[in-house]
Amino acid sequence: MAVCNSFNRVDIDNASPEQTARLGLFLGRKARAGDLFLLAGDLGAGKTTLTQAVARGLGVPAKTYVTSPSFALLHEYQGRIVLYHMDLYRLGGEDEVEAAGLVDYLDTAGLTVIEWPDRLGGLLPRARLEIEIFHLGGNRRRIRLSAHGGAWRRRWTELAAVDFS
Repeated sequence: MAVCNSFNRVDIDNASPEQTARLGLFLGRKARAGDLFLLAGDLGAGKTTLTQAVARGLGVPAKTYVTSPSFALLHEYQGRIVLYHMDLYRLGGEDEVEAAGLVDYLDTAGLTVIEWPDRLGGLLPRARLEIEIFHLGGNRRRIRLSAHGGAWRRRWTELAAVDFS
């Protein structure tokens, strides 16, 4: 069940893995070149599961296995637009993000999805969709979507109206 908490925030409560996948598919289908999705949540919360569904929504072939780039830091997948999937878990902060050469991927002609975005520090772009996943026990999750920047405000009404149950 989605609950619109404000003009730029929606909570999806009791999100099952299937609902998470439906959300990811929707987001992938609606993603535009230059979009940035920031995924926050504890280990095992479902960040990679959501990214796998986003990839399918972008048209990344089902035979392409989407994994978390924990050690590589960045994976690239070809769909209708390129998906750049980053995992910043092993980095200590914005200095290490810059040293790894990942700053260029914050403004691309594809979709950039970043796990552990808190490592960006002051590099956090203004326009972004923040996605927080809270594990509530068992298969239950709360997924909070927060839109930032003018482009997201214009697209927010459509996103907030979708029922992922």
